Amino acid sequence: MNPAPAIWLVRAHGEELAAVLQAGLNAEVYRPWLQEGVSHKAQFAQIYRRHAQWIVIGATGIAVRFLDGLTADKHTDPAVVVLDEAGRFAISLLAGHEGGANALAYKVARAVGATPVVTTATEALKPLVVGIGCRKGVPAERIEAAVRHALGQRGIEEVREMATVDLKANEPGLLEFCSRHELPLRVFARATLAARPWVSVPSDWVRSNVGLDGVCEPCALVASPRGALLVPKTCLDGVAVAVVEDKWMEI
Repeated sequence: MNPAPAIWLVRAHGEELAAVLQAGLNAEVYRPWLQEGVSHKAQFAQIYRRHAQWIVIGATGIAVRFLDGLTADKHTDPAVVVLDEAGRFAISLLAGHEGGANALAYKVARAVGATPVVTTATEALKPLVVGIGCRKGVPAERIEAAVRHALGQRGIEEVREMATVDLKANEPGLLEFCSRHELPLRVFARATLAARPWVSVPSDWVRSNVGLDGVCEPCALVASPRGALLVPKTCLDGVAVAVVEDKWMEI
């Protein structure tokens, strides 16, 4: 199977999203309406196992019907992520862990500004979200030290996801840290964070360099809307960290 993701367009309405994903993920795009005389479901069945990862742009129900009769087991099934045509949600539908659909959902979400949706039990039971901001060029070791310092007695294995601002989406040290611990990185647009200025103590430096009063606290709180601030902004060696704990059991 080709390890690069493939994009299945249910309708031409998804062309703009497909173009963004194709450029960002080096993905191949399939347009089934171009092949006349063969149903879209039959076309998908013919090439389903040609790629290790699929992004279906359309409704979840359509993806489920297309997958009927094709799945075998979690160790061999290609990953499937569904992205709605409005670009709102990137849903890890099939092969979340073994196939990499969970990680792909976050990649898709970062590319188009969507919300990643992951429902596998391992992630659902992790209660912590870590918001992070850092100076440019900060190495992974300093990021790890700051995160562990903020977590205190809590462990990295309790962290569901990291969250940061779009300006830091490709920060090498942050990406290395996330990869090292298999932590997904959630990225928020500055406009999203500016509309939710949940900051304990505004930072003049962040305001002048990023255009926001703060990064780590609003990132963590936006990523976990049911959560409460467990650790407010704490700084160490050029890295700012905030920790939010999901309070779903108390709702």
